[in-house]
Amino acid sequence: MSGASRLVLASASPRRLDLLAQIGITPDSVSPSNIDETAKPAEPPRALALRLAREKAEACAAPDAFVLAADTVVALGRRLLPKTETREEAARCLDLLSGRSHQVITGIAVKTPTGDLFAKTVLTRVVFKRLDQADRETYLNSGEWDGKAGGYGIQGFAGAFVRQLNGSYSAVVGLPLYETRNLLIGAGYKA
Repeated sequence: MSGASRLVLASASPRRLDLLAQIGITPDSVSPSNIDETAKPAEPPRALALRLAREKAEACAAPDAFVLAADTVVALGRRLLPKTETREEAARCLDLLSGRSHQVITGIAVKTPTGDLFAKTVLTRVVFKRLDQADRETYLNSGEWDGKAGGYGIQGFAGAFVRQLNGSYSAVVGLPLYETRNLLIGAGYKA
């Protein structure tokens, strides 16, 4: 493997930067990819998360750097929930998630300077409590739902809705730290 140690994060997410900092990794640059994130017809959520992470890594590939990319999707069974842009979308997501179990799937990919691509998905099951009207309105008024997959960020107010979590908390925030570190090391990245 290459001895290069330059790292590019193919994401504009401040949460992903903060998470990487928790494990002592600081990207040399941030280069968000600009790919179409639309699901293909009948594409399962896990396949979508993996495909998007791979495409983001490929889009930002550089011959002198490792590129780390990720994408997180929220699903109820095979039904994908959107990255909410309006209060109405967020309200619909909350109604669907209330009192139910859902999946948060994060795809991660590392493109090496030599062109190899390593990728995997991490699935976390999250169970929300049954939301009452006060929970719903307080959360919608917070605006925390804006741009979030499934209409919520677990690291904010919605963390109080989580009754049970089976998997990686950091994956639900946006980047599974254990798996990301191991994928980088396996790809030859030297922190």
